[in-house]
Amino acid sequence: MNLILLGAPGAGKGTQAEVICDALHIPSISTGNILRAAVKDGTPMGLKAKSYMESGALVPDEVIIGIVKERLSQDDCRNGFILDGVPRTIAQAQALDEMGVRIDKVIDLEVPDQDIIQRMSGRRVCTGCGASYHIQVKPTAKEGICDRCGAPVAIRKDDEPATVLDRLNAYHQQTEPLIQYYEKAGKLIAVEGVASIEETTKKLFQALGVEG
Repeated sequence: MNLILLGAPGAGKGTQAEVICDALHIPSISTGNILRAAVKDGTPMGLKAKSYMESGALVPDEVIIGIVKERLSQDDCRNGFILDGVPRTIAQAQALDEMGVRIDKVIDLEVPDQDIIQRMSGRRVCTGCGASYHIQVKPTAKEGICDRCGAPVAIRKDDEPATVLDRLNAYHQQTEPLIQYYEKAGKLIAVEGVASIEETTKKLFQALGVEG
């Protein structure tokens, strides 16, 4: 099953992607994690993306699509995948279509802006494997340490309040049109994401018609 997760930054896409990945045994492909790794390593692509990410702006389409195309060619994507963080624009969606990437269903996680802001102030991300946590709703077992790989967790620069507002504005202007794009294609599934992680997961699995 080839899936796309849509939703504002902080809507819970990364968390739900991990759950779906484990249930369906398919990889979760987060362009955000790939980009942050490139920035950390100081690669040419990372340096190019860094200024956009730190200001809360969207990374240019040609950078994103290049990353995705390379990733989808790997063997672990043969039986399906979850795209988290791409496409973010109509142009990216059209580029995926032109690449011949088959998308079965597109899930839109719906969360109001005020809830997003509250959530992101407590969000922490593993500096090693990129796993997502929250100091209230999904804390690490040991404070400041990732449950999966043991690396430190930290607040990202793009989770700081001023940057969050910029990212939400960018989302509403550039990414929300994708909802209508995929609705017209008959692939959109809307799932309310304001409940607990477990409740949201249950709704999501019901919408996909799979067992968790």
